[in-house]
This record gives sequence, structure tokens and C-alpha cells, in this order.
Amino acid sequence: MISEKQIDACLEALFARMEFPSVPENVYAPQRYMIAIGGKRIRPRLCLTAYAALGGETLGDEILAPAAGLELFHTFSLIHDDIMDNSPLRRGQETVWKKWGNDIALLSGDAMLIESYKYMLKAPEKVRSQVLQLFSENATKVCEGQQLDMDFERRTDVSMPEYEEMIGDKTAALLACSAGIGALVAGADEKVCEAFYGFGWNLGMAFQVADDYLDAYADQAVFGKPVGGDILNGKKSWLTVRALEKTGNRAGLLQLLSRPAVTDGEKSEKIAAVKAAYEHLAVPEEALETVARWHSSAMSNISGLNLGGVRMQLLDRFVHSLIGRVK
Repeated sequence: MISEKQIDACLEALFARMEFPSVPENVYAPQRYMIAIGGKRIRPRLCLTAYAALGGETLGDEILAPAAGLELFHTFSLIHDDIMDNSPLRRGQETVWKKWGNDIALLSGDAMLIESYKYMLKAPEKVRSQVLQLFSENATKVCEGQQLDMDFERRTDVSMPEYEEMIGDKTAALLACSAGIGALVAGADEKVCEAFYGFGWNLGMAFQVADDYLDAYADQAVFGKPVGGDILNGKKSWLTVRALEKTGNRAGLLQLLSRPAVTDGEKSEKIAAVKAAYEHLAVPEEALETVARWHSSAMSNISGLNLGGVRMQLLDRFVHSLIGRVK
């Protein structure tokens, strides 16, 4: 059975040897930069882990290429999201728009999106059309989710079901797609592929709620981007939506959330005040409970597949690596 060490080694080698054209420099330098600064490679890692758990025997190009395509698509979305969110840092480094400007960031991201499809085309011929269909459907969901996320910034009445729809599109869809592609390339039947898609979806929901929590409560050095960014950018995070549901002083909380913050001092004060409101309403504790609930749903998707102890442990360790940081 393929081990985690083999997956780690293959992913490291895959992205270390990824080549980009030299010209035009301003199209490919940002791509090279984003791949070089790395990240946890969550989507390709999930793809390879699902493939391994379902009996994939070798980590050849038939699975590594789609896995790389997932990371390229995700990276494209980050380049564009950082422009829309006005984020100066990504993984502790300057974002592409901050380093090169918006025009270059947009075009470089577009080219990376196209490249992701070239990698998907390397999936085995037997399942290539299914892989492309699954990838395309969920890539569209990511864009829809990002638009909902931006729409919510201008609204004060976002409900929890609306929030869950948004993160289902923006975050969970690509994780579900990653697990589903791994299952498809492993040769799993339709029922098993659907189970792994559901596993990835629920895991993605848990991951996004955990990410919302960490945006307010993580160590910035570990988190890789400024803590409190969601608060300063007016994002409707899980914490904000739940706090607005629970508060007895909705107008007061909305006023606090919309308070201008320009200087570093004003930003720090606003973040501290909003966090105090969250804590008064016991919202952080509920966020952790919600992460645990989605985690349980994810594991229930695959618990009846009789994968065996070793393969279930492989999947469980992946889950822990993803959301264990908030437990």
C-alpha cells in the first residue's frame, strides 16, 4: 500500500520539478513564485490519499498529473482571491498583486487556470471524461462561492444556511472533487466515488469553519497571514454570522463590525473588540463544536465501505492533519 511518506515525497518532487516558460516573464514569474512558496498541498494530497486508500498501487503520471492540476487551479483562485480581498500576505509572503500589481496578477492567474486543464487531460483515458466533468463542475462552484462571499460583504442579513451554501461552493467543492478524482483514477465504482466525494465535501466544510476560527484566534506566524483579516475586511465568517444570530444587540454589533480602521492601532482595537463580542456570546466554542460535527459527517461517508483498518487510518490521519489544529 502507498504510504504517507511516499505521498509526501512524490508531492515534493512533483512541484519542485514543475517548469514554467521564461517568457513573458510577468506571466510565469508569479506562477513560479506561488508554487515555490508552497503550502500544505491539501487538494493534491487528498487526491493521492483517496487513490491510495482505494488500492492505487503506483504514484505515476496518471494520478500525479490530475493532482497537480488541482493545486494549479487552487493557486489560480488564491491569486485572484487575494486581489478581491485586498490581502497583502499569503503564506507569510507578499501576495502576487502586492508584488507585481493587479494587472499582472489577473493575467498570470488566468494562464494558471488554463494550465490546470492541461494537467487534467493527462488522467487515464478510461476515466478522463469523468475527471474533466467533475473538475469543471466543481471549478464553477468555486467561482460561484467566491461571488457569494463578496456579495455577503455588502449584506447584514446573511443566514447560516446561506453561509453554508457559500463555503460549500468556495471551499468544500474542490476538496470533494479532489477525493472524487482520486477515487475515479483508482478505478472505484460509482457508489464508492460518491462516498469519497461526500467525504471530501464534509471535510471541506469542517476545514472552512476551522479556517474562520483560526483567522481570529490563530498564531499569525503559524497561520501565514494576518490574524483578524476577516474582521477588518467585513467578511461574513462563521463567527460573524453566528454572533449576529445570537446577539441581543444586533445594531450595536453591526456598528462595531462596520467601524472604520485605518491605522495599525485602530485595526488592533477593532479586532480585539469584535473578538470580545464573539467570546461574550460563546461563539468560538460553538465554532469548534461545528468543526467536530462536520468531521463526524465526513467519516460517516466512508465508514461503511469496509476499507480496512490500515486504509481508514491513512484517511483519518489526513483528516487530523487538516482540522486537528483547532482541537
